[in-house]
Amino acid sequence: MDKKKVAVPLVCHGHSRPVVDLFYSPITPDGFFLISASKDSTPMLRNGETGDWIGTFEGHKGAVWSCCLDTNALRAASASADFSAKLWDALTGDVLHSFDHKHIVRACSFSEDTHYLLTGGFEKMLRIFDLNRPDAPPREFVDSPGSVRTVAWLHSDQTILSSCSDSGGVRYVMYLMNSSHVKIDDFCEICLLGCKGKMVVSFYLETI
Repeated sequence: MDKKKVAVPLVCHGHSRPVVDLFYSPITPDGFFLISASKDSTPMLRNGETGDWIGTFEGHKGAVWSCCLDTNALRAASASADFSAKLWDALTGDVLHSFDHKHIVRACSFSEDTHYLLTGGFEKMLRIFDLNRPDAPPREFVDSPGSVRTVAWLHSDQTILSSCSDSGGVRYVMYLMNSSHVKIDDFCEICLLGCKGKMVVSFYLETI
């Protein structure tokens, strides 16, 4: 009788406080990578297959609630309770730019083409920063039904999904980057969402 293979999970030590977000990069010529956000204020980058530590991003002064890598895993972004989102060089760990907000930032996401960074948080609005012009004012979508918990890009960066912790809903924003036309729809009962490639996963209050 063949013995069943038992998968042994890898344990990645390093954070001193709870881990609140994880993000795997797409597969790159150098493999794929894992970045983690923690209440200890220091995102960490690891080899996505082995879990080996690569580096720590230092510079935030509050809990980091969200983190992500761009399509090529060359840049990282983080959203923090210190009222900022930061753009990092994933190879050196240096801060490339800090985007100031007026309240806690809970979510961040790179566009698929890597040109834009989307953020959201306690200000109840979404912001899109042009990474080719980081000092330029961001594009803003206001009047979110609640504090923004998670954000995601879909449809070749023409659609944004955001979930809200206060209302337990998800907001669908369809727009053209070079147009003023925006279509916004709200769907209730979804409290958390995530997407990978062409898949969208929604976590409802009672079911998945």
